[in-house]
Amino acid sequence: MTESPLFALTMARIREFLREPGAVFWTFGFPLLITVALGIAFREQGPPRQVVAVIEGPRASELAGILRAEPLLAVELLPADVAAARLRAAAVLLTVDGGASAADPIVYRFDPARPEARGARRTADERLQRQAGRRDALATRDETTVARGGRYVDWMVPGLLGMQLLSGALWGTAWNIVTARQRRLLKRLAATPMRRGHYLLSFRLAGLLFVPVQVAVLFVFARLAFGVQIQGSVAAVMALSLFGSWSFAGLGLIAAARAQNTETANGLVNLLTLPMFVLCGVFFSSNRFPGFVQPLIRFLPLSAFNEALRHIVNDGASLASQGAPLAILLVWGVVSATVALRMFRWT
Repeated sequence: MTESPLFALTMARIREFLREPGAVFWTFGFPLLITVALGIAFREQGPPRQVVAVIEGPRASELAGILRAEPLLAVELLPADVAAARLRAAAVLLTVDGGASAADPIVYRFDPARPEARGARRTADERLQRQAGRRDALATRDETTVARGGRYVDWMVPGLLGMQLLSGALWGTAWNIVTARQRRLLKRLAATPMRRGHYLLSFRLAGLLFVPVQVAVLFVFARLAFGVQIQGSVAAVMALSLFGSWSFAGLGLIAAARAQNTETANGLVNLLTLPMFVLCGVFFSSNRFPGFVQPLIRFLPLSAFNEALRHIVNDGASLASQGAPLAILLVWGVVSATVALRMFRWT
């Protein structure tokens, strides 16, 4: 039986990938290293202690002793000039000056632009006021809980998968096509009986074949290392990942459409990927950006993918409920591929 040209081209793409240790590492290994680093950095270890400096003086030891009874505060006893310097350097959040006698008011110095500094001021004042005899008029009780999928690592892992799929789709497509063009292989291939569409399609098919492995490796590792669980359907996660990778690949074709050398392709891929890594909620929420840019951010393909995947992984949502993100990915996939095919040069 004659081997299908499309099958042969797809297998060639897979062999090219597996022969490059660097490509394998950046596709599978690098996201795991990022998961370890950020998972450890933001692991559950209770609320961070707020550093407070008590300025040396007649009442310093008394005030420091009271504040050290507060578990949320890390208290240091420092001279006035040293405390001021450390406050300017943001090494401490708050300085407490008790004055020369009990009749003097306690002076708090802090930067009001820092929310954690305002929090340290409230915590310190609450402790000192209670020690002085203040009582609450209402009885209260604290109940703390960690919501399902509410940890930073739970939020981060879907974003890392989006980053991984976007990088793989763009680099795996653009780099290999431009390398073939630079070596004059595209021109030779175009002269053969091969269908040109099959050549380009082989990159998409080869990339999709690796997606289930990427998803499995990342989520199995995250589960074993940090207890990350997929609250929704595993099939929905896999289907969305395949669809997202297909959509991203169109951008890879655009980057490869006319670039004549790998340096140009490198710049184009970075131009497409790096802004999305920053804007689209990979490492921190895109809500940090001003409101007037939010519609633009939400329309980016990586934002749509991360939003849908987080709803499925962390909230247990169904794939069918993610109509808006799926529509955005569909538009990007179709439009980018159409534009790329019109722009593509075989020489």
